[in-house]
Amino acid sequence: MFDFVSLFVELCPNIYIMYSTIFKQEQAHDDSIWCCAWRKGQHDGIDHIITGGVDDMVKSWKWDEEKLELRHALEGHALGVVSVDVNDEGSIAASSSLDSHIRLWDIHTGQQLKSIDAGPVDAWTVTFSPDTKYIATGSHAGKINLFSCDTGKLESFLETKKFTLSIAFSPDGKYLASGAIDGIIKVFDISAGKLVHTLEGHAMPIRSLTFSKDSTMLITASDDCHIKIYNVQHANLIGTVSGHGAWVLSVDCCPDNAHFVSRKGLFLDKTVKVWEIASRECIHTFNEHSDQVWGAKYNNGGSRIVSVSDDRSINIYECPV
Repeated sequence: MFDFVSLFVELCPNIYIMYSTIFKQEQAHDDSIWCCAWRKGQHDGIDHIITGGVDDMVKSWKWDEEKLELRHALEGHALGVVSVDVNDEGSIAASSSLDSHIRLWDIHTGQQLKSIDAGPVDAWTVTFSPDTKYIATGSHAGKINLFSCDTGKLESFLETKKFTLSIAFSPDGKYLASGAIDGIIKVFDISAGKLVHTLEGHAMPIRSLTFSKDSTMLITASDDCHIKIYNVQHANLIGTVSGHGAWVLSVDCCPDNAHFVSRKGLFLDKTVKVWEIASRECIHTFNEHSDQVWGAKYNNGGSRIVSVSDDRSINIYECPV
């Protein structure tokens, strides 16, 4: 049979790469990979990718536009790693696990900087404040805990009253948003330490939320199969995206403030979707994983996307925009 794909790649390599995986790291973990983060180091200029998986491992990778190089395999968690993040400087990684601990890591040396006991309930999504003053996490207890990155001590907490599945700081550091198991979104003013908005647009748990890079929009993803876009200042619903036929597990906003990436599940969905905010249309679907996709994140420039999956692979894509 004539190989039309090979001919197309040969004649139009740039077009083909734009709409396919440009790199795949197979068997990156010994079990399913549940989370990922991507940040360029401000001082070393290195693209750091952090992954966490069911194998209890946190791994630090270096991406150099051609290959993915494993720098550190970070051990310490006793149960599956459910969330990872990297500070804005690209020097410290954070991870949380079902062992109820948050761990901070030096990305350059691979050394553990701190182990924080988050309490008797699971520590879920972790995220750094933009100034790296705090590491925040939500839990079953209906609170957002704010730990000091310097001391590891609990500095303060915000009441959500429900199991908090997702949290995100606005890039300007003014707001912290949370998504709960009851579908309620809460937005807090960090400096004032008070609740400023309660958003009730979803009917089921909020698995993920993200601010636009200019901090004007909040994008939320839910088990109700919908993605919603809100104006942060006025708490107005800008629009709803309903192109998913299953739970939406993750969203991440592109640095261009015009696009976002999502991944859905469960039901063995294997896709990563890129959306245009203005039209609320899906402009491309990547279907390169062989099993359920759990995480997808943009790089600093918004030119690449990384995704991780139950297939134990790390995929990197060229953004189709």
